[in-house]
Amino acid sequence: MIDTAITTGAITSADIQQFQSAFKANSSNIAALNAVTKTSVSQIAMNREAVTRINHVYSHVVPAGPATSQERSGRCWLFAGTNLFRSEAAKRLNLEDFELSQNYVSFFDKLEKANFFLESILDTLDEPTDSRLISWLVQSPVQDGGQWDMFVNVIKKYGVVPKSVMPESESSSSTGKMNERITEKLREFAAFLRREYRAGSSPSTLRSHKTSMLAEIYKMLSIHLGTPPTSFEWQWRDKDKEFHRDGTLTPQEFYNRYVDYDLDSLVCLIHCPMETTPFRRLYTVNFLGNVIDGYRVRYINVEMSVLKRAAVEQIKDQRSVWFGCDVGKCFDRDLGVMDTELFNYEPIYGTTFELNKADRLDYGASLMTHAMVFTGVDLDDSGEPRKWRVENSWGDKGGDKGFMLMTDAWFDEYNYEVVVDRKYVPSDVLALLDCEPIGLDPWHPMGSLA
Repeated sequence: MIDTAITTGAITSADIQQFQSAFKANSSNIAALNAVTKTSVSQIAMNREAVTRINHVYSHVVPAGPATSQERSGRCWLFAGTNLFRSEAAKRLNLEDFELSQNYVSFFDKLEKANFFLESILDTLDEPTDSRLISWLVQSPVQDGGQWDMFVNVIKKYGVVPKSVMPESESSSSTGKMNERITEKLREFAAFLRREYRAGSSPSTLRSHKTSMLAEIYKMLSIHLGTPPTSFEWQWRDKDKEFHRDGTLTPQEFYNRYVDYDLDSLVCLIHCPMETTPFRRLYTVNFLGNVIDGYRVRYINVEMSVLKRAAVEQIKDQRSVWFGCDVGKCFDRDLGVMDTELFNYEPIYGTTFELNKADRLDYGASLMTHAMVFTGVDLDDSGEPRKWRVENSWGDKGGDKGFMLMTDAWFDEYNYEVVVDRKYVPSDVLALLDCEPIGLDPWHPMGSLA
């Protein structure tokens, strides 16, 4: 008689007995069982040597204000972007510290995302409802995350305001319920537009419906976040106790006068070593964006040496660097350390973990999840980086008053993106910006939002 388990690939009782015997025969397994069933495996795996070499001193540091906090929201990319701006504004205003309103930027990002989503629905009316594309579009139409070019789009269109002009609200600091309600409404709108199209409604009629839908979303956002100002009176007292008044400004005027960051000089470099995304190519991600008439998301995929050198040179010139990474890997929040040697799981499990960076991207083990800012780097005597100073947006707990340490080895494995001035990028790489970008599927790992 043929053993059906062999032909079907099922686990047999004999397999279980063999697994159990092998487990019990190894005393290391028993020790690991006793430890892990009582204590978090990450605590047991923590490498004491890695902990004792933590040192928050760097050869090159960019001045930065106190750590900010995104609270219970996914707005890290907006905090990272406005953190780039605040030091410029503080210098122009002669202030010790200054913070811009992340709530204001988030309001218009979500409004523009809602419009981008509805336009995407109008562009895909002939797609089957159960297609992978439609499923992807309706998954998270107004999630908190974003990409660098999306940040630039909102800033260029709407400007910025001081935090005091549009402070945080309960929903800006804890976005879950707001996103849930708006997402449900947008899915309802998508279903309506697709039904109306099948019923024969004209494009102009559908767009008229879309305008009414956006008015609903604006109302919902205003209820949760407050109504964004179109102008405001601006006055302040500087660090020398001198009083200033600059009259009534629009958000665009405030940005141009007190921030004026050269966004057009910046370029986004990524390190994506997947076989399907060769280096020295310009990429975009289909159906990824926020502002319809804004910039497309564009990345130049380069070797790690190119990306890292550009970041180092910018920091050496006293300029912070926006970046995107997979923050949860080999990371301890209390210590504020990202280090590939921080945890040693192999002795606990008696096995090795050997996925490389490309494998992790290919098989869903890693992707960009968080955006922060580099405000320092520690170079060795030959000018090579050893570790990086990271300005996070999780408040002042953990690390060095909220500033994190990233080892250079961690940078290699889990950092995916930096935004740097073009002058730090080789000319042959910059020339790729003149090419038509290669479109990646929306669900590609490089389509993830920080």
